[in-house]
Amino acid sequence: MSPPAQRSRSGPHTTRNALVWLAVYLAAVTVPLFALLPGPAAGRGFTWDFAMALGYAGLAMFGVQFALTARFKRATAPFGIDIVYYFHRYLALAALAVVLGHYGILRATNPAALGSADPSVAPAYMSAGRVALVLFALLVVSSAARRGFRIDYDGWRIAHALLATAAFAAALWHLLGAGRFLDAAWKQALWTAYGAFWVLLIAYVRVARPWRVARRPWKVAEVRGERGRVWTLVLEPAHATEGLRFAPGQFAWLTLRASPFAMREHPFSIASSAERPQRVELSIKELGDFTSTIKDTKPGETAWLDAPYGTFGIDEHPDAYGYAFVAGGVGIAPIMSMLRTLADRGDRRPLVLFYGNRVWDRIAFREELDALTQRLNLEVVHVLLEPPADWTGERGFVTEDVLMRHLPVTRHRFEYFLCGPTPMTVGVERGLAALGVPAERVHSEIFDWV
Repeated sequence: MSPPAQRSRSGPHTTRNALVWLAVYLAAVTVPLFALLPGPAAGRGFTWDFAMALGYAGLAMFGVQFALTARFKRATAPFGIDIVYYFHRYLALAALAVVLGHYGILRATNPAALGSADPSVAPAYMSAGRVALVLFALLVVSSAARRGFRIDYDGWRIAHALLATAAFAAALWHLLGAGRFLDAAWKQALWTAYGAFWVLLIAYVRVARPWRVARRPWKVAEVRGERGRVWTLVLEPAHATEGLRFAPGQFAWLTLRASPFAMREHPFSIASSAERPQRVELSIKELGDFTSTIKDTKPGETAWLDAPYGTFGIDEHPDAYGYAFVAGGVGIAPIMSMLRTLADRGDRRPLVLFYGNRVWDRIAFREELDALTQRLNLEVVHVLLEPPADWTGERGFVTEDVLMRHLPVTRHRFEYFLCGPTPMTVGVERGLAALGVPAERVHSEIFDWV
């Protein structure tokens, strides 16, 4: 998989939008705390009030998690959807710590308030709180351990959604039942509205959006083998539509052999030209259970696309003097979309591509890149880890020295797009900084964020 999204952003408009959405997030987390304003039941002291604040804040933080994965394009645009998903991942750890703090303080200072843990004796809303705590912990731990234990992505994703929904419902039940701070009608209305909002958000994510995707099926027109165990899935609209309007470098969530409601979608870069919206190509390397089945897909099969997403691409920087690209392996996919689009537009700006691979015979799109040098003002620099004996080109990694040898003296005026394994992008970012390239001109993808 190669889901592209940009790590760096620039410009006052982007900064302003980012600050606005950060303020929205902070409001979503803090507004529920207004229910803690003193009322008739106040007066148990700071420790009790602090524990209650942690409980309210923790539930609000977990509620925001649903919004972070809802793929609202305006909200994710200033940051990049990769950053939003990383924030989602680490916010879950923080939210769990906050909720554990709520429970831990009460256990240490006022265990009588917790009552019996026996569900046959304890009030249902108290048992719901304990269930929610266990489910939230299981949710976070299973997500953190997924890759280490090689848990199947599709199965994990379904379980993740069910656990999250059940945990939040149980926590909301606990709050509404045990919340002694909800001692006024307006406080009860606040949390009732808050809970209703999250229910509607879950309905949007799990029902409304899949329904919208299901209304626009695509057909597999071709499955084309590339070098390096890369397979290009060519899709065309199943009905007479305008196709998919996207910007070069964006990506799509793909569903194959399942309904859009089944939560079995996977993100892949769009590799085709944005000037040809009727024919969408996704170039996918065999890296896992799902990606290894792409080669078995048959023409005529139905596919669904939730797209486009992401702001990693040349159209975000239309006035650039030139573009430089650095790709590692299948990280070439979104860059192929940019190069193909530039070729179809007849663009003659200076372009440089640094393409790192292990061996010569496994370089995806090698011949097409040669052909693109005839249509574009493009220099392609192949960098091989295991070059053949007669190789005279660059060896090893894309280092500062490699960049220095091939970038023009006007390199500080280029926009740079990096897509590949994290060690590669980090190393190239450092090399470009050493060469005096402004950080705001370097746009990197977090290669594996799902």
